[in-house]
Amino acid sequence: MTTREDLERRRIDVTEAACRVLARDGLAALSVRGVAAEAGLPPSTVRYVFPTQAAMRERTITLVFDRTRERIDALPADLSDAETARRILLELLPLDDERVVELDVYLALGNAALTDAALRPALDRVVAEMRAWCDRIVALVGVPTEQRADEACRLHALVDGLAVHVTRLDAGESHEWAIALLDRHLSGLPTG
Repeated sequence: MTTREDLERRRIDVTEAACRVLARDGLAALSVRGVAAEAGLPPSTVRYVFPTQAAMRERTITLVFDRTRERIDALPADLSDAETARRILLELLPLDDERVVELDVYLALGNAALTDAALRPALDRVVAEMRAWCDRIVALVGVPTEQRADEACRLHALVDGLAVHVTRLDAGESHEWAIALLDRHLSGLPTG
């Protein structure tokens, strides 16, 4: 591995550790020491990889959406448009431990971005990406062009709300009701 590859691997390791710290302990615990301990690295390494707290926060929220994008991009190309739309939606819900951590990170850093001007551009990018996925979904199911913007906005709100509700379920409680609700919403969208 080259030094550049080593640095990128270290950056990913530190970012994943930051995600775990955020999801488990909240934003107040996102410190160089806390992340270093979680990653099993000396604090100096964390400071080298991310010289500022803002850089670590931005990379952490970006990683969450990079992972979501990777899962969506990996969907099989031979699915029907309707099934592709459904599968994208399912990737946006926290239906496993990994996606619960991702949503916890998004919520913590999204709230922080409301008062942290340095973090706001990263939040704006991920919100725009969420909106683009919703735009794609309504186009895939055949919503008429003149209705797509409204339907994508409604879908975005529905997904955000369901995601929060799903993460607040008790251990072992089924999230199947959320999937069924999304299925009903998709089948009820206007088509042209």
